[in-house]
Amino acid sequence: MTHPVSRTILLLDIERFSDRDDVEQAYLRRMLYDVTDRALETAGIDETLRTRADRGDSVMELIDANAPVTALLRALLTEVPVQLRALNRMASRSAQMRLRGVVAGGYVTVDDLDGWVGSDLNHACRLLDAALLRAALRERPDDFALCVSDSVYQGVVRHDHPGVPAADFHQVTVGTKNGPLTAWLHGPVPPAGEDHGERGAGEAPGGSGDRPAPATPETTGTTGTTGDTGTTRDTEDTRNRPASAAHRGAPAPGPVLDVNGGSVSFGGGYVAGDQHGVSGGRVTGDVVMGSKTDGDRS
Repeated sequence: MTHPVSRTILLLDIERFSDRDDVEQAYLRRMLYDVTDRALETAGIDETLRTRADRGDSVMELIDANAPVTALLRALLTEVPVQLRALNRMASRSAQMRLRGVVAGGYVTVDDLDGWVGSDLNHACRLLDAALLRAALRERPDDFALCVSDSVYQGVVRHDHPGVPAADFHQVTVGTKNGPLTAWLHGPVPPAGEDHGERGAGEAPGGSGDRPAPATPETTGTTGTTGDTGTTRDTEDTRNRPASAAHRGAPAPGPVLDVNGGSVSFGGGYVAGDQHGVSGGRVTGDVVMGSKTDGDRS
């Protein structure tokens, strides 16, 4: 076993990789390698300065501590979204690729079997797998969500280097089986109380990370504001609509007939009750549901 060495740790993971078939997974792996290589080349980090471990749906890079972290972060924030946008524009829905990324720093030991060990590496993996980072990616239009460790933020990001705006990073606490971790998420933080599981409520099925399904008339209405009070209301006036069966306390389920003017036709040649004007199966005159009052009988 070698001695622990200081390294910058880069992790990139394909969202919803296991949902694809073998052909799609093979394609996505090739694209992941291409995106990673181009980002590192843009940052000026060639193959002599990094060591890669393949994890199927993700790659792990140990980068020489002398390589500039500012250049790496700048490439991740600019080059990776551009590449993903170009790839996904031409790919089918099932081949869309969305990525979670983590940049951390610390000491890592490479053992005799080329395995990587170290608590700093473990913490980086916990950040990559965090439900909060998964939830953040689901909301991103650019198919990429990045989180950095507290050490990277304190040592690099907070100094507001060109291309790495500190104001765009927000402190978060990520719960793990080893206890809470402080990290910094690039971009908006998912709302508190939101489902941060692997698949959130309201997602459209299929494809890569699956953005939330678009709103439909059955689930949402058009709203507006009234005056300066800031309250919202439906722009369509529903006050004169007949109440639904559920609101009227009617037994459910069963057929319901709402008559709002016009004529009503009934099939057959027999009509019970006190209706009149039966001819060829068509009822003319008033159609009454229930008994008439004395005034109605005149």
